[in-house]
Amino acid sequence: MTTGHDGGERRPTGRRGILGWMLFDWAAQPFFTVITTFVFGPYLVSRMAADPVTGQAAWSYTLTVSGIVIALLSPVLGSIADASGRRKPWIGALAVIQIVSVWMLWYAAPGTSLLVPLTLMVLATVAAEFSIVFNDSMMPSLVPPKEAGRVSNLAWGLGYLGGMVLLIAVVLFFAANPETGLTPLGIAPLFGLNAAMGEDARITGPISAIWYLVFILPMFLFTPDRGRGLAIGQAVRAGFASIGDTIGELKVRRGILRFLVARMVYQDGVNGLLALGGTFAAGMFAWQTMELGIYGIILNIVAIGGCYWASRLDSRLGSKTVVIASLVCLTLATLGIVSTAPGHTLFGLIPLSDEDSGDLFGTAAEKAYIVYGLFIGIAFGPAQASARSYLARSVAPEEAGRYFGLYALTGRATSFAAPLSVGIVTSLTGSAALGMGALVVFLVVGLILLLPTPYPADQPAGRSAKVPPVAFGR
Repeated sequence: MTTGHDGGERRPTGRRGILGWMLFDWAAQPFFTVITTFVFGPYLVSRMAADPVTGQAAWSYTLTVSGIVIALLSPVLGSIADASGRRKPWIGALAVIQIVSVWMLWYAAPGTSLLVPLTLMVLATVAAEFSIVFNDSMMPSLVPPKEAGRVSNLAWGLGYLGGMVLLIAVVLFFAANPETGLTPLGIAPLFGLNAAMGEDARITGPISAIWYLVFILPMFLFTPDRGRGLAIGQAVRAGFASIGDTIGELKVRRGILRFLVARMVYQDGVNGLLALGGTFAAGMFAWQTMELGIYGIILNIVAIGGCYWASRLDSRLGSKTVVIASLVCLTLATLGIVSTAPGHTLFGLIPLSDEDSGDLFGTAAEKAYIVYGLFIGIAFGPAQASARSYLARSVAPEEAGRYFGLYALTGRATSFAAPLSVGIVTSLTGSAALGMGALVVFLVVGLILLLPTPYPADQPAGRSAKVPPVAFGR
């Protein structure tokens, strides 16, 4: 037996149960990697919209709507989950919404209205994020606090591996060169897909839907859920009632409040960077599905390594140290990418040749962009995985649902602010680079707020607890 946060005994979860929980990240991440960031999102911005500036603005406003819905409902659903006890039925219901919405993206052909695919993206994004709330809230009851950082980072890295595997498959078998009509393997796209009609990007909808359906099954089959609590009607009433109590608790648990506020700010910048980084490159360099896919593969390879090392550092140095280091890295990398354009980098301080070799990423500016992207890849996984373990170490299993609901709220409460800022600045200035530059403000302000926050967050200010080291692996 191990001791829970509340001092009670908790039966250890077997390896199969923990692996099933970790595979949720493997199942869920391709939606964000393939659909949102590297393939479908850039396709919508650069090939469906009238022009890249209009497309980036529309995409940013879509993320804004999704963020508002998620922010309003996440704490309520988390509190309801605590009252009802079980998480899996909620994840299953949300999976239906996500799978159907993503599958329907196949019909987003060039020349059709943007309204339908943008609406489907709102539904799919909301369902995906709500599922993450329920999955994350399972962690405190599955692993002891000292293991939370290791398991969280490894799960996050597993997610990036899943996203990369699917992205590689898309690039090798579906992404055709517009000039030759062949994929990097020198073959015609599978199923006779027509790249001119965007089918190489649209096929990612059905593929991602099937992937998610298959790989969430181990979590349902092997990972233990909490026991049944109140009936659904009573759970809903209790969930709404507990929102006020939880907010009232934060007046006393000021460390958790400060952590949530800091995360609310910096996560806006992280979310914006993940969602808009690919579309920014597509507009800047006219990258197509092949270039975007390969760029995404490179970032995911680096991200897997970043999560692996973060899992070790988190166990030794603590989640807070990993998050701070990651935010510094993300800030510097974002300054790098927004300062890069054909002919120069670092805001013109370093001139670059305009010559295009004709090869993949043939200009010097494209190569510089990829270098900055490597630093983003190293840091954006640990910034999120270690934040998840930061909170898991700070709350009890029986209150995890409502606090991870607030965690999702603070990750989304002002998430409209970053994409909205990018959209407004882009629209007003006509510059996608200036629009993306708004993300730096969110990263820096969030970092400043996090620095004096105690660790674990439920400690008195200035009395951060030391986390005992644990051996990596078993």
